Amino acid sequence: MTTTNKDILSFMRARAGRPLLIPEIMRQLRLKSEDRRKLKLILAELVIEGELIKTRGNRFGAPEKMNLETGIFQAHAAGYGFVLPEKKGVSDIYVPFGGRLDAMDRDKVVVRVSPPVKKKGAEGKREGVIIRILERANTRIVGTYELPEGRTAGHGFVASSNARITQDTIISPENAGGAQKGDLVSAEIIAYPLRGRPPEGKIVKVIGRPGDPGIESELIIEEYALPTDFPPPVIGEASGVQQEVGPAMRRGRKDLRDLPTVTIDGEKARDFDDAVSIEAIKGGYRLWVHIADVAHYVREGTFLDEEAYKRGTSVYLPDRAIPMLPEQLSNGICSLNPKVDRLTLTAEMDLSPTGELMRHDIYESVINSNERMTYTAVREIIVDKDRAQIKRYAPLLKEFELMEELMEILRAKRAKRGSIDFDLPEPEIVLDLQGNMADIIRAERNKAHQIVEEFMLAANETVAGHLEDLDLPLIYRIHEEPAEEKVADLAEFLATLGITLSGGKKLKPAHLRKALSRAKGTTEEVLVNTVVLRTMKQARYSEENVGHFGLAAERYAHFTSPIRRYPDLIVHRIVKGALRGKYKSAEETGQLAGALPDMAVHCSQRERTAMEAERDVVAMLKLRFMEDKLGESFDGIITGVAQFGFFVQLKELFIEGMVHVSMLTDDYYHYIEKQHCLRGERRKRVYRIGDGIRVRVDRVDRERKRIDFSLSNE
Repeated sequence: MTTTNKDILSFMRARAGRPLLIPEIMRQLRLKSEDRRKLKLILAELVIEGELIKTRGNRFGAPEKMNLETGIFQAHAAGYGFVLPEKKGVSDIYVPFGGRLDAMDRDKVVVRVSPPVKKKGAEGKREGVIIRILERANTRIVGTYELPEGRTAGHGFVASSNARITQDTIISPENAGGAQKGDLVSAEIIAYPLRGRPPEGKIVKVIGRPGDPGIESELIIEEYALPTDFPPPVIGEASGVQQEVGPAMRRGRKDLRDLPTVTIDGEKARDFDDAVSIEAIKGGYRLWVHIADVAHYVREGTFLDEEAYKRGTSVYLPDRAIPMLPEQLSNGICSLNPKVDRLTLTAEMDLSPTGELMRHDIYESVINSNERMTYTAVREIIVDKDRAQIKRYAPLLKEFELMEELMEILRAKRAKRGSIDFDLPEPEIVLDLQGNMADIIRAERNKAHQIVEEFMLAANETVAGHLEDLDLPLIYRIHEEPAEEKVADLAEFLATLGITLSGGKKLKPAHLRKALSRAKGTTEEVLVNTVVLRTMKQARYSEENVGHFGLAAERYAHFTSPIRRYPDLIVHRIVKGALRGKYKSAEETGQLAGALPDMAVHCSQRERTAMEAERDVVAMLKLRFMEDKLGESFDGIITGVAQFGFFVQLKELFIEGMVHVSMLTDDYYHYIEKQHCLRGERRKRVYRIGDGIRVRVDRVDRERKRIDFSLSNE
C-alpha cells in the first residue's frame, strides 16, 4: 500500500460525500485486503490528530463537513469555556457549562458547532458542545491538600491553584504521600473525570507551605511543568563551549571592534542580546544593530538545541529567571558583555532624515562593546542632562544624541503609518531580601527604552524584508486583524463617546490609532485604551505572512533576542544559511518550509505558557501583599465590567480585585455589554470601564486567586 496519510485525508475531504465505513473507503480507493491493517492505522492516527472524526457507527468523516472542529479547550473559573480552533482564521467557540463534557483546561477536544447568528453583516459569536476529548493536557494537579471539615485522616482532596480547574481531585489515604492538611502539593492524575465523577490523584511531591519564601514561584513552576534544571548532556555541551573569541573564530567576519558600540538594558539584566552603533552620514544616519550570534554556538541537532527548542523561551519570574540556554552561554560567551570580543550578526541600515530605509546589509561580525549602559544612565544623559553622567560618558555623547534624534524620527514614521501604541501603566514588582513583595511601582518607560525599542523594531522589519525578498521560507511574528464582530462592537461603543471609528470592514491600524488620539487627555482615555486593547488578537508566530496589524508592518520577524527566544534563533539560522548559499536548491528550501509550521505552533504555545506562568506568580504575590490590608480603602479605576460585577485596579498598587454586583445595594443593576457598564434600574447610576472609584478590601482568597472589594464610604 503506497497510500499516505495525506492521500487519505485529501480523499475524505474532497471526494467522500458522507462518513464512510472502512470497507467503503477501501473500495473507493481500490485497496487490497492486505492493505486493511495499514489503512486502519492511518485512520486511527488521523482521528487522534483531529483531522478525521470516527462516529459511533464506526464511520469516518471530515470534521468540517459534520459541523465539527478540533481545538484547545480554555476553561473559565465559572464553569464555561472556549475552544480555540486549530483551523486558522476562524473565531473561538463558546462552550456553556453543560456542554463541556468532562474536558479540563487546555485539553484537545472535538466540538460540534452550532450555526452562528448573523449580526449587522458580521458573523455572531459561535457556540458549541464538546463531543470528544482527543488529548488530555493535564497530567498533574498543583494546589492545596485538604481534608473534609473535622477530619485529620481519610480521603482528602487537592484544590487546584489553577482557577480554571474547578473540580477538586480526590486523594485516597494510600495516595496522600505523607502530605499534611494545608500543604501545597503536586498530584499525578490517575483517573480523569468521567460523567461528572471528579478526577482522582496521587500526591507525588510536597512543594511547601503557604508563606514559605519563594513558594509562589515554586508552585507555578510545578503547575506549568517549567524545566528548571538542564539535563547532564546539555550541561556537558555548554561546559565545552569556548568562553573567549579567538582569531580563528573572527576569520571571515566583518571586524567592527573599533566601532563605538554600547548595550542598553535594565539594571538587573545579566544577558545582553543586542548592542547598537550609530553615525551621521550624508543624507541621514547609519545604524548598526548587533545581535549575539547564538547560532554559532547552538548547532542544530545538539542537546543544547533540543533543550532550547523544548523550552522555546526564557521565563522571567519576579524572583528568578528560567533561561532558555545554560548560564555558560546566556550570561557567558553569547552575552554582549563590555570590553570583550563577541560574535554577532549585524543588521546595518542607512536611514533617511524621515526614517526611510535607503540601504541595508546583514552579515556576520565581531564587536567589542565600549560600555554596558542602563536605561537610567542613558535617560540621565539625554533627558536630565546630568553633568556627572555626561562627563563620565563624554566619548559617547555624540552617539547618544544621534540615537535620540533617530529614535524620534522612527517613532514619527511609525505613527504616520498607523502603528498603535497603548498608553496604559505597567506595574513593576519590588521584592525584599526574603523574596516577599515589598511594593508595586509604575514601571518607568523613558526615552532610553524608546531608543532600544525603535532600533530593534527597525532591525526586525529589515531582516524580515531581506529574507522575504530572497524568497526564503521564514517564521514571521504576525498580528492578525481583529475579528469583524469585535470591530463592530468597538465601533458601536466608541460612538457612545462621540468617537467615530473609520474604516468599516476595511479597518486599518491608523483608524484605531486615530480613535486613541481622540481620547487622549480626556476622562475616557483609560477606558478607550482598555477596550481597544481587548479588541485586538494576540500576536503569534507563523510560517505564513499576514503582516503585523498592531505595528502596521507588512513584514515582521523576531531577530533581536536569540538568547531568550527560539524563533529568533531560527531566523538567525536562516540568515546564516542564506549568507552561505545554503538554500539554492529546491530540496533544501523545501525541507526548511516543511519544518516551520510545527515550529511556529510550538513556539507560540511556549510563549503563551511563559506569559501565563509569569502572570500567575505576580497575581499570587499580590494576594499575599494584600492579606494585611483587609478593611483598608484605596482609590482605583474600573478595568472590566461583567454581569456579575466589575473589576477595579488600585491606582497606587496596580492590584486588581472585584466588586460583586451583590455588594451594590442601592439599586438593581443591569449589565449593558455594548457600553461595558452596569446601570442602575431606578437611580440610573453607571459603573463603567475607566471610571474612578474608592473601594475597601473585604477578602483575599489565595486559593481562588481573587480579591473582593466593596464600595468605600470614606
